[in-house]
Amino acid sequence: MDAPAIYRDSLVWDDHCGFEMLPDAPLAPLLKPWREAGVDYLSINVGYDVKAWTRTIENIAALRRRLPTEAPFCRLVSTVSEIDQARADGKLAVTFDIEGMDALAGRTDMVQLYYDLGVRHMLFAYNRNNLAGSGCHDEDTGLTDFGRQVIVEMNRVGMVVDCSHSGFKTTMAAMEISADPVVFSHSNPKALVDHGRNITDEQIKACAATGGVIGINGVNLFLGEEVPSPSNVARHAAYIAELTGPEHVGLSLDFAPKEEDTEDDASGNQESSDVSGSIARNPHYWPPGTGYEKGVSYLDIRRLPDIATELATVGFRKSEIAGILGGNFRRIAEQVWK
Repeated sequence: MDAPAIYRDSLVWDDHCGFEMLPDAPLAPLLKPWREAGVDYLSINVGYDVKAWTRTIENIAALRRRLPTEAPFCRLVSTVSEIDQARADGKLAVTFDIEGMDALAGRTDMVQLYYDLGVRHMLFAYNRNNLAGSGCHDEDTGLTDFGRQVIVEMNRVGMVVDCSHSGFKTTMAAMEISADPVVFSHSNPKALVDHGRNITDEQIKACAATGGVIGINGVNLFLGEEVPSPSNVARHAAYIAELTGPEHVGLSLDFAPKEEDTEDDASGNQESSDVSGSIARNPHYWPPGTGYEKGVSYLDIRRLPDIATELATVGFRKSEIAGILGGNFRRIAEQVWK
C-alpha cells in the first residue's frame, strides 16, 4: 500500500491545535508547521477556561483581521464547500474552537455570536468544573441545567458538541441529549493509558452511537510514552476502530510548536503561546500528580505522513486511512454546520 500517496490524495483535517492563542502573537510562524505538513483544515483554539472570556473575543478579533495579511496561506472558512475550495486553491482552511463554556459568560446567547465569528465546536469544560459541567480533573458532578441549554442552542446554530477535557457524567449526559453527532476532538482511550484526560470504552461507544468521531491526540502523557510516536498514535486509532469501526476515528494531534520555533513577539507581550508556561502558572487546571509537572511533549504535526504509514502497517485499508486523516471529521461538519 502506498501510504504517502494516500496522504497526498486525502483531505487532511486537524480538529484542534495545542498552542495558546494570544491576540498579539505573530501568526505565520505559529501556523507554518501545518502548512509544511500539508494539512488542509485546522481548527484553532481561540480560548479556554484558564483565561477570561474576553481573551477569547480578543483572539478571534485578531485572527479575523490579521490572518489574511500575516498568514496568506490560510483562509478563514464558514462551510464545508469553502474547505473544499480552499484545498483546491492550495490554502489551509481555518475555523475556531473553544475549550470550556466559561467563554459564554453564563449566556446561551453567546453561542450564536461565536458561531457567526467562526467557532465550529466547543468543549464543556477545561479540566475543571464550570457553569456548564464537570472537567476531567475535578469532582464529577455532571452536566448542569445551563449546560443542557447550551447543547440545545449549539444544535440549533450548527456548532459541534465536543466532549474532550470534560468529566464522564457530563459527557454521557451530553451524548444522550444532543440531537447531532458529538465528538471528542482530541482524546485517547483510557484502556490503553489510564490517565484522567483519556476516555473510557463506554464513552467511546456512546460517541460512536451518536454518529460521532474521536480524534487521537499526540500528547506523550495520553499516549503513554515519554516521546510521542506515530506508531503509538496508530495503535490508539486501531483500538478505537476495533470498538466502533474506523468511521469513528480521526486525528487531532493537539500540537503546539516549541517557543524557539516561533518568532519573538514584536509587541513585547510577555505571555507565551507555549502551554508549558500556563501549566506552571495555573496548577489548579493541571493538578500535581497527574504527570503534567514532568513536562508535556507533542508529536510534531509534520509527522502526519508517518502516521498514515503506521495506519497502513496496523491494517487499515486505503479508504479507512483517508477517513481517519480527514474524511470522518468532514462528515460531521457536513451533518452539523449550518
